Amino acid sequence: MKNFYSLLIVYLIFTGIFEQNSLYAQDSTLVNNPKNFQKLLDSATAFYNQGEYTKSLQLNTDILKMAAYLDDPYYLHQGYRSLAYDYLVLNDTINAITNMKKSEHYAGLSKNDTATAVTYMDLANIYSTNQNYKKAYFYHDKSIVQFKSINDSIGLSKAHFNYIYTALDNDDYEKAYVHIMKSKELLKFEDHHSYCIGLDGFLGEYYLHHKNYKKADELFLKAIEEAKKENLKIELENNYYFYSLSLYEQEKFKEAYDAFEIYDEYSEENSGIYTSSERYAITEKIQLDQYRKDAKAAQLNSQLQAQVSKDKGRLNTLLIIIAATFLLLLVTVYLAFIKRKKLVKELKSKNKEYLLAKEESEKLSKAKNQFFSTVSHELRTPLYGVIGLSTILMEDESLKKHEKDLKSLKFSADYLLALINDVLKINKIDAKNIDNDLTAFNLRDLIETIISSFEYMRLQNNNKFKIDIAKNVPAIIRGNSVRLSQVLMNLISNACKFTENGKITININSNKIDTKYSNISFTIKDSGIGIAKDKHESIFDEFSQIESLNYSYQGTGLGLPIVKKLLAHSNSEIYLESELGNGSSFKFSLDFEVLKEKVIVKKQPLLDVNILIDKKILIVEDNRINQIVTKKILEKNQAICFVAENGEQAVDLVKKNTFDLVLMDINMPIKNGMEATKEIRLFNTTIPIMALTAVEVEEMRFSIYESGMNDIIVKPYDVTKFIQTIIKNITDTSKSKSHLKAI
Repeated sequence: MKNFYSLLIVYLIFTGIFEQNSLYAQDSTLVNNPKNFQKLLDSATAFYNQGEYTKSLQLNTDILKMAAYLDDPYYLHQGYRSLAYDYLVLNDTINAITNMKKSEHYAGLSKNDTATAVTYMDLANIYSTNQNYKKAYFYHDKSIVQFKSINDSIGLSKAHFNYIYTALDNDDYEKAYVHIMKSKELLKFEDHHSYCIGLDGFLGEYYLHHKNYKKADELFLKAIEEAKKENLKIELENNYYFYSLSLYEQEKFKEAYDAFEIYDEYSEENSGIYTSSERYAITEKIQLDQYRKDAKAAQLNSQLQAQVSKDKGRLNTLLIIIAATFLLLLVTVYLAFIKRKKLVKELKSKNKEYLLAKEESEKLSKAKNQFFSTVSHELRTPLYGVIGLSTILMEDESLKKHEKDLKSLKFSADYLLALINDVLKINKIDAKNIDNDLTAFNLRDLIETIISSFEYMRLQNNNKFKIDIAKNVPAIIRGNSVRLSQVLMNLISNACKFTENGKITININSNKIDTKYSNISFTIKDSGIGIAKDKHESIFDEFSQIESLNYSYQGTGLGLPIVKKLLAHSNSEIYLESELGNGSSFKFSLDFEVLKEKVIVKKQPLLDVNILIDKKILIVEDNRINQIVTKKILEKNQAICFVAENGEQAVDLVKKNTFDLVLMDINMPIKNGMEATKEIRLFNTTIPIMALTAVEVEEMRFSIYESGMNDIIVKPYDVTKFIQTIIKNITDTSKSKSHLKAI
């Protein structure tokens, strides 16, 4: 049905006439006057344009009479062309092609190159309707060549316009796009609204196919607005249909349903036009007049007149068959309409169910996020005490005989912390709550830093690192260095854990895309225990672990799933090659921007720890163990520490004393850290205040900085980074706010 409606639009557009105030008369004076021939064509086109096909068919009858009476090749070309489109109304493509061939013949006799080119377009349209795309493209190409040969830019634009219909019907969207652009370049649209609407609709279909829904919606809405002004009901039907599809693809189900309802109204209205009983009588009249005109034009003798009379009976039989076929078609359309109504009702019901399920899912998601946030704080707080105290005790010379036990204690705490961080990372990735900050960095320096962080694990398992960075790898690149570090650290950590007395190789190569971008591949290969082939897929599932009877280590089962999900967010994949007992090789690649100019990648210099000597630091913390840990770490660096157990005490102490820095916990009784900071900032805007917290910082970052704090440290932390961050803030007291990443 879509193709059928489309051909009607093509016919009315490519007559080249869009006048609305035309004549409608059938008296003999008008019919016999050649000057009025074009007026009749204008009127027929206007009625087509408004969807009044009954009046249009009546006018086409007069056009055929006049063409036969004048015996002019050009007018006969127009008459047969009109008859061909009448057959299309009857969905009789065979007779439509036959009459269009006659139109082509008379166009040649008229020696009118424009008429010949237009006929090629008409034949292409009919073959396209019949889904004979090979012949359709053949005649489209002929029409384009013909219009180019006569330098007819408007006709050439029409030829491209026709081409678009065929390409879209054949699902060849790229070819359609080419001809849309060519048609736009060739034609000015100020006086051709139907062209504007048609091309906007076509371009909307192209963007819809390529899932550019925003652009598609703009074009469909523009076409709909203009079609309403011109009362183009078929264009309204088509554009509302594709607009509803676009909304549906965007999961805007309510808007999609509303648009589909409007499409349905226009579809019913347009369908009703073709089922009018008047059309059958007019169609019969057209067929009879055709035979009369053929007889008159050929000046047949009396024997041929007898043959025409005989053919009349055959024609009547044909009309009965056509009527029966149309009746069957109407029944089929009615049944399809009933089925569609049922489907729409079911869709509406499903949409309601979906919305309810979506609301429930959002509630569960919020509950899950709240749970993870609470768990992270409640677990990190005691872990801070365990890791901090074990670190302090390990440095106590009097406890050297317990060093092994203390290391085991710290290892267990570190492992539990890693598990918590991995679970939170998985939750953050699943919620699509991860940053994509692009920065310039030196890849070789980054690899060196990552490898150095595994020195302890390397020595523990007696492994060797080999780094092979190809010369074609650019020195300075721009990309997400944090995400790359997370992927590499998980893969290298995995290799270190499952390799003993072996070698871990990091290979980096560059596959140049162009002068501006480079695709860099990373391969992490180890000589460890390997992975059985039947585990190659499941190993990337959450909490899936490598099992080995002769290997004591069991991982969290989250490292590889995190790697896979992080790479997926960067439009990349992880590839595994491994056999049990023969080590493993993980490979992935990422695109980076190559920076040609020398970019200075800033490194944070290590600050002098002696700066902390005699510095007064207020520790605001409600947990006694955490107070002890933080105090001992600072006192070891000869800082003078004061303790407040809640925010209210902290405000009083800052009012009465002078401190060089405040370490502020967030969650505390009586008055929390952010409330206390806001109150302090009312009378002291220069003192550095750092958040020392176990909460999930990404959820609180904005609130923490907004309260007036300068920096954030997440417990548990690396002691060296902790001290360096404190020194940095003490030496830069003029800074009121910071956008540093939490450590």
